[in-house]
Amino acid sequence: MRQLFAIAIVFLCSSCINQRVDLVVHHAQIYTVNDSFAVAEAMAIQDGKIVAVGSNDDILKTYQADSVVDAKGASVYPGFVDAHAHFLGYGQSLYAVDLMFANSWEEVLQRVQDFVATHPGNGWIRGRGWDQNRFPGKAFPTNAELNALFPDRPVLLERVDGHASIANDKALAIAGVKAGQSMEGGDFVVAGGKLTGLLIDNAVGIVERNVPAATKQDYKNWLTAAQKNCFATGLTTITDCGLSPNDIDMIDALQKSNDLKMRLYVMLSDKPSSYTSSYFTNGGYTTDRLMVKGVKVYGDGALGSRGAALLSHYSDQPGWGGFLLSSQAHFDSVAAKLINTDFQMCTHAIGDSANRVVLKVYEKYLKGKNDKRWRVEHAQILNPIDFDYFGKYSIIPSVQPTHATSDMYWAGDRLGAERLKGGYAFQQLLKQNGWLPLGTDFPVEEINPFKTFLAAVARQDAKGFPAGGFQMENALTREQTIRGMTIWAAKANRMEKQVGSIEVGKKADFILLDKDLMKVPTDSVLHIKVLKTYSNGERVY
Repeated sequence: MRQLFAIAIVFLCSSCINQRVDLVVHHAQIYTVNDSFAVAEAMAIQDGKIVAVGSNDDILKTYQADSVVDAKGASVYPGFVDAHAHFLGYGQSLYAVDLMFANSWEEVLQRVQDFVATHPGNGWIRGRGWDQNRFPGKAFPTNAELNALFPDRPVLLERVDGHASIANDKALAIAGVKAGQSMEGGDFVVAGGKLTGLLIDNAVGIVERNVPAATKQDYKNWLTAAQKNCFATGLTTITDCGLSPNDIDMIDALQKSNDLKMRLYVMLSDKPSSYTSSYFTNGGYTTDRLMVKGVKVYGDGALGSRGAALLSHYSDQPGWGGFLLSSQAHFDSVAAKLINTDFQMCTHAIGDSANRVVLKVYEKYLKGKNDKRWRVEHAQILNPIDFDYFGKYSIIPSVQPTHATSDMYWAGDRLGAERLKGGYAFQQLLKQNGWLPLGTDFPVEEINPFKTFLAAVARQDAKGFPAGGFQMENALTREQTIRGMTIWAAKANRMEKQVGSIEVGKKADFILLDKDLMKVPTDSVLHIKVLKTYSNGERVY
């Protein structure tokens, strides 16, 4: 047990005694997540910022507050920071057909029918979350049943990873897709000379762009619904990976009207409209709750849909090695555009080939140690000789622990046992720079940060599988995991001076838990409840 401490900010002088503040929290076990991971008992908050952290006696003698919280021994942590997610996409999914954890294509179809029964109309039917790896036989579905059920209404159902979708013939016709059509970084799957409706990676966008534009009310519905659920799980800062300038406009407006209180770090999408927008040409954008300082680039697809680019062919599909979503020349051009700016280049790379391509482009422009904080999102499968790029060029691997526990059932089939050793290698990645940001990638995974913690520490899923954990040599310690979910995630966004720890001068973003993450048995982690969530010193849950 770490010793309680009192930071030397409670000055024993007459001018400080009975100083009035907005909020005092006392009789808590406050994990500050400062450099020494010190534990305190109480803190004082004024104007949304932490003004003092220390012992019960010092804080209660020195400060009087309009609002006082007796934590009764509860554990207090910095608000969780999700280093990689899709906040807007999650909000959109809450207004679409939920296909997560469907165990068969028949179940998918039934959920779509149930949704349509309660949401009548003639517009597009959207859904997200199906995963053929959960279906008997693990084969990709076709759109035959969708065509029979919905001959006159377009349907587009997104796979769980966001890198594949299935569309019915009506949707394909609206988009003008024909059998035999091809494109870089995407595939319109054909069987027997006929489109199956399966769209891989960039092919999804050809159909998706025909969906009618969202209204301001749509954005408000999506974002506020997402916020409510995220605050309830203890999330107070979220990284949204890849939004359009219009998306950011909507977020900014809702934050300024105080409808949206979630703190967001947003990466611009790698699209021409992003580079001509004021968010880029003005060198970024920062408000009290919003920072736009990154560009999200897609290197390859996902392992589950076999779109990840591998150095050698898939073990379960000889002759196929996946593909890059853009040319290497494109990645080079983005790096050249960003190297003399403050923008972070944040590139999705799953397969070992994609990771190598991205790391070599970064090497060319970063040249050595630096503080540019360019990121590789996922850094999921790496060839053993490529790990050192991260340390040599100060490249940040941004990883999602639940990907390991979601993929572990079939990743070995895709990769083979030897190649799998370079996958989900969190300890190997942590050693490169001495810190490692953690996220969820929701809605690809669930928003629950406690599942992140369990997957990182125990390397197990919600059912406790596998006994003993998956590739435990790459499990993180509890302290490393909490840092990854707070201060290291903030650091990955250049926000470590504002959030990520409970220290004087930082935003008062913190949570109260009914059990202590540092002590609770791993089989009880998912039973932890968030009692209260505070953002800017305001209770938001």
